[in-house]
Amino acid sequence: MKVLFITWEFPPLISGGLGTACYGMAKALLRTGVELDLILPTLKEAYFPLREPEDADNPAIRLIYPEPDLESALEETVELKERMELLGLAARPETYLTPGFSFREFWRSVPEEVRSQKEVMFSSLRDNLAGESDFFKKVQELTAKASALARELDFDLIHVHDWLTFPVGLILKELTGKPLVAHIHATEFDRTGGVGDERIHKIEYAGLSGADLIISVSLYTAQMVIDRYRIPADKIRVVHNAHSMATKSGIKQRIFRSPLVLFLGRITLQKGPDYFLEVARKVLAAHPETRFVMAGAGDMMTGVLRKSAAARLGPHFLFTDFLNRRQVDQVLRATDIFIMPSVSEPFGIVPLEAMAHGAVAIISKQSGVAEVLDNVYKIDFWDVDRMAQVVKELLENPEKRKALGRAGQEEVISIRWDEAAEKIRNTYRELL
Repeated sequence: MKVLFITWEFPPLISGGLGTACYGMAKALLRTGVELDLILPTLKEAYFPLREPEDADNPAIRLIYPEPDLESALEETVELKERMELLGLAARPETYLTPGFSFREFWRSVPEEVRSQKEVMFSSLRDNLAGESDFFKKVQELTAKASALARELDFDLIHVHDWLTFPVGLILKELTGKPLVAHIHATEFDRTGGVGDERIHKIEYAGLSGADLIISVSLYTAQMVIDRYRIPADKIRVVHNAHSMATKSGIKQRIFRSPLVLFLGRITLQKGPDYFLEVARKVLAAHPETRFVMAGAGDMMTGVLRKSAAARLGPHFLFTDFLNRRQVDQVLRATDIFIMPSVSEPFGIVPLEAMAHGAVAIISKQSGVAEVLDNVYKIDFWDVDRMAQVVKELLENPEKRKALGRAGQEEVISIRWDEAAEKIRNTYRELL
């Protein structure tokens, strides 16, 4: 079975949980015997043939059109990150564009008979992808390049991840007649904590409606897809995400002498950074020696920074900005308590990673990961009083904190991608 696997990000160049999930998923699928042709938003027309589990860690690169200079440079470059950068793949793909790229020209290249068969759907995609903003132009470019690229490949099924890749999935389904699986990792309702961008909603609706089957990362997200997009429940398969990083010893490698409480993720409305700040304010009033760290970047960072300064939290509430994978591991090794106060979290892989390093996790009840974890505190995102109370209890009882950390670490060992991959493979089989 060969699957065209299209996603927005993949290690080592990742900016969020989507890349981490796709890596764990791909590696586990390869262990089942499924072959993957991975397509990413590269500037060069290239793909990554994954055939063995180890290929996910060091994927081979195939160029569609010969480029001797580039091929030579790729052969001479050892580091995967540098090889991917040679292809024009950035850690944050929305930040670069191809000079002179025209989405209109691509649209005219789609055969008229294909467009006419699904006139309403294709008109919706064309209209809602239109625009000159960097982000939407990058999605346009991925759609155009991946559509051309996939015509050169042989595959049995198309698997796309989130709205960014839904347009190309829909187009390829019509061009090739191959079945389409749409994997929903987050909806626009989750990302914005409200209505969001109408264009993205329409693209999500088109992708979810046009896919043959949908994989949802949680029951929480599946219910949102049913309620908000009116998608039939019998079209959705729930496959929870898993933990793919090697389990650590739980021995802390401290950055500070005092306990460290961590927020790790995008500093956006969805992730609840304001609630984390309020918890910190309440805890520091009783335990001023504690260090709170907000790791990540996002549109709310400046506002949260100003609120921290106004509350005079000083060096006890620190910001790191965006962290790469090595830096994430470093801060997780030093973390005693991890808080994920998300307003709406389709799944949430970071608590699994924090628990693997022996941290005690406090997670929002409004999250998909709450469906699979027991050795955590599950608290409503808005209940900062309860969160602060739990943090203070853990700080005042280090033995209890260590015992909970060990229990959580043991729990995440059993949450592996192999079981999830088997469910995904069975979903593929339903369509073949």
